[in-house]
Amino acid sequence: MTDHRPWHGVLVATALPLNDDLSVDYDKYAEHCAWLVENGCDGVVPNGSLGEYQVLTPEERARVVETAVAAIGGQRVMPGVAAYGSAESRRWAEQAGEAGCRAVMLLPPNAYRADERSVLAHYAEVAKAGLPVVAYNNPVDTKVDLVPELLARLHGEGYIRGVKEFSGDVRRAYRIAELAPELDLLIGADDVLLELAVAGAKGWVAGYPNALPQASVELYHAAVDGDLDTARDLYRQLHPLLRWDSRVEFVQAIKLSMDLVGRHGGPCRPPRMPLLLEQEAAVRAATEKALAAGLS
Repeated sequence: MTDHRPWHGVLVATALPLNDDLSVDYDKYAEHCAWLVENGCDGVVPNGSLGEYQVLTPEERARVVETAVAAIGGQRVMPGVAAYGSAESRRWAEQAGEAGCRAVMLLPPNAYRADERSVLAHYAEVAKAGLPVVAYNNPVDTKVDLVPELLARLHGEGYIRGVKEFSGDVRRAYRIAELAPELDLLIGADDVLLELAVAGAKGWVAGYPNALPQASVELYHAAVDGDLDTARDLYRQLHPLLRWDSRVEFVQAIKLSMDLVGRHGGPCRPPRMPLLLEQEAAVRAATEKALAAGLS
């Protein structure tokens, strides 16, 4: 991690510990953020989809950011600031800055299928908050695709400094590098980590380090450092878990793995439902296999 580019390295999209009554356990969340850093992660990304931001109250959402900053320092916290409207996203970016954060992560407009002009206006508005913005491209969920040409334009206008790439199309890494060589590419889906690391990614906004931080950090550094023998071996062992990050039930799966390794994942808020029995069995088996292999 660097002071001027806090989105470099392994930033964990943190799951949010909930009590049985579905209230937020802020003490456990603070401890979790500190534990991730102690185990080699460079920072955290609160209020992403994995953090169930869509079902938090404004008060809860603000307190989550403040809790992370108090636990590990603002330079290590890059909150998600997605919202239905650009004005609301800008307010969340301003709140992040007031809390001490040095950067934010922003989805495109996600209440409707926005056109290019709307996307540009959205990022322009949030950039006015004064913090570096990392775009988040997730066309599967938002139905808005930040294609390389659009990312290059957003970067050229000065609206974004990096992109969390979740399209799953690893070929885009090379096109982005051609069109906007100074735009930092971040791995956005756990199950394409090796492919995007080899393609020059500068960071990883990660899911499964919530449960297995040490093995995940080792995998990331082996991949970006070109130690492909180590990276391939770890990737094969972890991939049965990593691929859950690209499934609909990724929050439930990662929280279950957290519970299995002795952390606190806990339940999810509705409308997310518990895993089906066969899904739970698959996550449990893959987690236990990773633990038996000495991964942690």
